[in-house]
Amino acid sequence: MAEDRKMTELEVTARRWLNERGVTIDDLAELVMFLQKKYHPALTLDECKYNIERVLRKREVQNAILTGIQLDKLAEQGKLEEPLQTIIGTDESLYGVDEILAFSIVNVYGSIGFTNYGYIDKQKPGILEKLNDHSNDMVNTFLDDIVGAIAAAASSRLAHSAKGEE
Repeated sequence: MAEDRKMTELEVTARRWLNERGVTIDDLAELVMFLQKKYHPALTLDECKYNIERVLRKREVQNAILTGIQLDKLAEQGKLEEPLQTIIGTDESLYGVDEILAFSIVNVYGSIGFTNYGYIDKQKPGILEKLNDHSNDMVNTFLDDIVGAIAAAASSRLAHSAKGEE
């Protein structure tokens, strides 16, 4: 649903890296639907995708995507120094920096994003369940939180739009 417009190199790279890590716009839209269907019964996946597209245009979001995915990749390759290698490589529960990076995305659309993010982070529906599967060699310590944050931000944008605030 990306419209005909020139994307920056940063946005193109962020979108490509999401795709390379197995995250699609459809995956993100399904998360938005999960968060908002109860409040907007007539909501369509196209509306969800539209809001995802808008969130992905934001430089702060693109920066968070690139930073988080790069750290996950470095951990996969064993290129971080200890103890950070083990902390990120095992997605240590008390680390918290992955959530802090996600908050930079959530914060773009106001405080409602924090509640959306907290809820989806606990439920782990759809692609989030797959990203949290630690049975393969992929490290998604940052990516799962980034994906949840993008969905939470898009949900917040949708809620603001429904109230005529966006």
